[in-house]
Amino acid sequence: MPTTAETVDGPLDTTSLGVTLMHEHIIALTPEIQTAYAKYHGWDPEVVIPQVRTALTRVKQAGIDTIVDASPVGLGRDINVIREAVRGTGLQVIVATGMYIYNSLPWLFRYSAGFNVPEPPPGVPDPALDELFLLDIRDGIQQTGIKAGIIKCAIDTDGVTPHVERVLRSCARVSRDTGTPITTHTHPVFRGGLEQQRIFREEGADLSRVIIGHCGDHNDMDYLERLIDAGSMLGMDRFSPAFPPSLAVRADTVATLCARGYADRMVLSHDVSAWADWYPQELVGAGLEKYFQLSMVDRFLYIPTVVVPALKERGVTQDQVEQMLVRNPRRFFAAG
Repeated sequence: MPTTAETVDGPLDTTSLGVTLMHEHIIALTPEIQTAYAKYHGWDPEVVIPQVRTALTRVKQAGIDTIVDASPVGLGRDINVIREAVRGTGLQVIVATGMYIYNSLPWLFRYSAGFNVPEPPPGVPDPALDELFLLDIRDGIQQTGIKAGIIKCAIDTDGVTPHVERVLRSCARVSRDTGTPITTHTHPVFRGGLEQQRIFREEGADLSRVIIGHCGDHNDMDYLERLIDAGSMLGMDRFSPAFPPSLAVRADTVATLCARGYADRMVLSHDVSAWADWYPQELVGAGLEKYFQLSMVDRFLYIPTVVVPALKERGVTQDQVEQMLVRNPRRFFAAG
């Protein structure tokens, strides 16, 4: 039987993934604020969703087949909004479970499951989190039947706090038990990918089913090769004018790794959203944020239109580009 990946429209044969952006965010919301303060920062689903749908249709027409929306709890995931935004666009969208925190869990998870310590010991199930993520994978998110196809977690400047460790261990156990792969957020300075790998390994997760995110923020080859040698893929996934370092530095890093034979260990993406309520709309209109130098469409096409030519100027071949955008995502999801 063919291996499948779960998408918004149901299971998809991994051979049909096509050109895949492995780390994006379609619409990022702050649900608690939007519930309390209607249309905060301009969120109006009757206006915004059609705009996003039009943009994503053009992204599909330009040659992008699949987007991985790496938005779990903590990053404004609303599966109904995502479903409406991609309806009729032709895009295949894989959505995430997991939890996005840098330091502390939401209050309702801090004292759950009868534990008197911030997190269960290694190897011990954490029902409050494990069962939550399993529900998204096995039954579907928000009672929609749309199942998560990937697990997302994070480390940032605070490092492995007790609550961050609790999330990482839960994600690792659920990945181990279900075969669902993991993608992560890391900070560009603190080399958190090594800590993520250590914790995932201790919980029995398959490191070949892990993408260590935002590795393009680094040009420390020793660090990047240590992540590869441990078995994981590198997410070169912040190709956008919004994120330092420069395009030239990022492209140099990818080209160097390709020259060393690692094209089969990287995936490419932008880490952008078509729309987010994080910014006042007057900033968007005034063009005061680097993020908004690009239109909704161009944010998701920066790789094919700008990055790929820059990589080829540095000796990356078309076959290596296809490896990173097509064959690596297919292999990553098919491995389960």
